[in-house]
Parts: sequence; structure tokens; C-alpha cells
Amino acid sequence: MMEDKLSKIFDRTVQTGNLEVAYPSGKVVTYGDGTRAPLRIRFVDDDAMRKLYSDPELQFPELYMHGKLVIEEGDIYDLLMISKLNRSKKNFVTPPAAARTAKRILDRRLKRSILPDAAQRNVAHHYDLDEKLFRLFLDEDMQYSCAYFENGDETLEEAQLKKKRHLAAKMRLKEGMRVLDIGCGWGGMGLYLAKTTGAHVTGVSLSEEQVRVANERAAAAGLSDRVEFKLMDYRKVTGEFDRVVSVGMFEHVGLRHYEEFFRTVKKLMAPDGIFLLHSIVRVKPNRYNAPFIEKYIFPQGQIPSLAETLEAVEKVPLMVKDIEILTYHYADTILEWRERFRANKDKVLEFYDETFYRMWNIYLTSSEIHYRHGRLCNFQIQFTKRNSEGPRNRNYIAENELALKEKE
Repeated sequence: MMEDKLSKIFDRTVQTGNLEVAYPSGKVVTYGDGTRAPLRIRFVDDDAMRKLYSDPELQFPELYMHGKLVIEEGDIYDLLMISKLNRSKKNFVTPPAAARTAKRILDRRLKRSILPDAAQRNVAHHYDLDEKLFRLFLDEDMQYSCAYFENGDETLEEAQLKKKRHLAAKMRLKEGMRVLDIGCGWGGMGLYLAKTTGAHVTGVSLSEEQVRVANERAAAAGLSDRVEFKLMDYRKVTGEFDRVVSVGMFEHVGLRHYEEFFRTVKKLMAPDGIFLLHSIVRVKPNRYNAPFIEKYIFPQGQIPSLAETLEAVEKVPLMVKDIEILTYHYADTILEWRERFRANKDKVLEFYDETFYRMWNIYLTSSEIHYRHGRLCNFQIQFTKRNSEGPRNRNYIAENELALKEKE
């Protein structure tokens, strides 16, 4: 029976925690060592059990999304923590799941190229959702990337402002400089740079919704003469820029295009230019994407390792002048997003259904857990074309931050 098969796997996998599973037959079994708060889940029918057995990585979030795996005590955070603590990705393995993993690894190797048309479709899948959704959980400036919780006690708004300030300080901007913002989002970074430094900013994105909102914001702020946002692939940009910045976009480039990305940026940089890259980073190369994230959230996304990034940079080459690793900052950011998203559930359900809400709830919750308890963090890397373009020490960052704070 499928109940017996699953029960054996739960018994083998759940060594830590207190998980109670209610099966369709009416049988209830408790797994774990009794530590942590009680957690109870229920399979609504035999089909739900078969699906979980066939493909745990994808079917676990899908069953939760569609109400086929019901959490009766505790919540999705508790369930995902049980999974993380017990290394379920490694230990909750079935024969059909092992075969699917091998196929995903092979598919990843064969399908790593992301052509421009596919890139735009991938971006639209996520970022062209109604802006009202993002306004329900992001900060007022709509920063959809890791904030900078310098001391750990900042509000989300304060931490996102500090992020922009921190990045701008590393860019060493002067009034009138030309700046290219690759993956400009809803325009917050470009507007900040133009307003506080007097730079002329061109932002590019493949999201129609983001570009529309960004240009509306520029007009409302009276900055349209200094900031322009374009619906454009970064590979189509022409001209020369004193500074280039990219925040939270590199994860969509694709491993096979890393070298192309850095060559394009180098071509666009002035001889004395500076490029600042902010991205999620993983501790080692990924064999394949989490199937739930690949299917529902970020198609063809690729979180780089530092080694993969620098290997591509060395082929261009660019000079690496500064690397900073931000740990826990994204976990704290997503915690704020998740709490705001859950608090606004009624508003989310005004324009999306319960399945969508659960999909995004598990996306945000699992992301926070991976950044806090897994092997994901963020990097900020500063690049130049010439070795001479850089101070002897990092003191200038704090000095520039103070100057920017005064101008805000």
C-alpha cells in the first residue's frame, strides 16, 4: 500500500521534530523525536500520496498549493523547517524521484542557453504580474532585491534605503556621470542615483510593467530629464557609460551567457568606468533548479556560485576591485516581505485566487529558510577595466555613505 511506503520514508527521514501525518485511511502516525512544536498534516486522498511518492520535490509544494496536502496544526514555515532540519531533499528519496532528478540534471546541461525571446518570456512570467501585488509586500520604493540590514534592527524601508546608499557609495559617482542600470526594476535605484548624485541614468528591463511604472515614477518626481527607462535587452544597449550597476538581474542571465554578459558590460564601460554587480550567490554550482521555482516562479533562473562568476570574468577580463558577501540580509528582507504578504491576504485574494496565494506563500517562506538556514547569500562585486581605478582602502565607502545621507 502507498500509505505503508510513505510511512516508511517519513519514519526514515523525520528524525528531528514532531510531525503527525493523517492518512486517507484514517490512520494517524507521529514521526520524529518530539522536539519542536507539534505539526500535523493530512493527505486528502490516495492520489495525493501517489503524487508525493512519484516526485517529492515538485509535488510537495504543488499538493500544498492545490489543497491536497493540508496543514491542520502549525503552518507552512513549520513544515518547511522540518524538511530543512531533516535534509529531506537528500533523505526523502523514492525510486521514481531519483530517476526524475537524473533527468533534471541532464535537462539542465542541455538547455542552458537563454535566447532574447525566451529571456523576455521568463521575465514576464514573474515581473509582469500586477504591480498591485508587489505593492502589498515591498517597501514604498518597490525594491525587489536584498536590503542592507546594517545593524539588524532597521525597518524594511530603512534597510532598502541603506542598500541603495551602500551601492551608490561603491560606485563613486560624480554629478553629470552617465549610468546604466541593467535590470532596473520599478526604477527605485535609478531614481535614487539621479536625485542624490545628479547622474544621468538609463535603466533597462524586459518587463513591460516595470518600465511603465518606472517612467511614471520618474515623471512624478520631475526627473524625466535625467532618468530614462527602456524596454530593452541589455545586449541591445549602445553607447558609453561612466558607471554600470545591476541589482538582482544576474540570476536571470543563465550560466552559458555569463561571459557574454560581462563582455557586453565591458564594451559599454568608459575606460575609467566602474561596474557594480549585486546578485544572489550559492556556495557551489547548482546541478538543476528546484522544480517548483523553475515551473512557477523563475523559469530558467540560475543562481551563480562565486567561482562560476569569476571564471567568466577572467575570460573577458575585468578587474575585480572589491567583493562583499552579505549573509542573513536577504533572510531578513524576505521575512519582512512574507509577513506583509500574509497580513494582506484578503487584498491578494481580491485579484488572485487561493492557489496563487499558497504558491507565493510557499515561495517566500522557502526562500527565507534557504537564506537563513541554507547555503544562499548575496554578493556585491566591484569591477573596473584598469587597475588604477580604485582607492587603496575601503574607507571611501563609509565616507561616501555619509555624504549621500546628507543629500537624501
